[in-house]
Amino acid sequence: MSAESISVLLVEDFIPFRTVTRSLLDEQPNFHVVGEVADGLEAVEKARQLRPDLILLDISLPRLHGFEVARRICNLVPSSRIVFLSQEMDADLISEAFNMGACGYVIKQQAETELLSVLASIFEASSFARAAD
Repeated sequence: MSAESISVLLVEDFIPFRTVTRSLLDEQPNFHVVGEVADGLEAVEKARQLRPDLILLDISLPRLHGFEVARRICNLVPSSRIVFLSQEMDADLISEAFNMGACGYVIKQQAETELLSVLASIFEASSFARAAD
C-alpha cells in the first residue's frame, strides 16, 4: 500500500466484531480509523462529515439497510471506497453489494485472514492507476 494514511469509517452494530476489526486496522500503519458508528443513518452523516477514504460497512444495520447506506454515500462522497463486511454468503446478495458501489466484500468469518489482503489490492490498484495517469 502507499505510504499515505488511509482514513477509515467503521460501520458495524455488533460491538465485539467492530472492536476486533478496529484492532486489526490499528496494527497497520497505513490505516487510521477516524470514526465508528452503529447504525445506517449515523453512517451516512459521519461519511458526509468525515469524507473517509474507506468505509467498512455491514449490510444488516439498524435504522437504514447497508445497501441504502452505500447508495447514499456513493452520491454524497463518491471518493470514499466501500467494502462490505457481512455474514451473508448469498451470491445474489454479494452481486447486489457490488451493484450498490462496493469495491470489496468480505465475509465476517474470514475477515481476520482476508480483510487486509482485500484492502491492499483495492488501494494498490488505485495507487497504480494514479501513477499511470
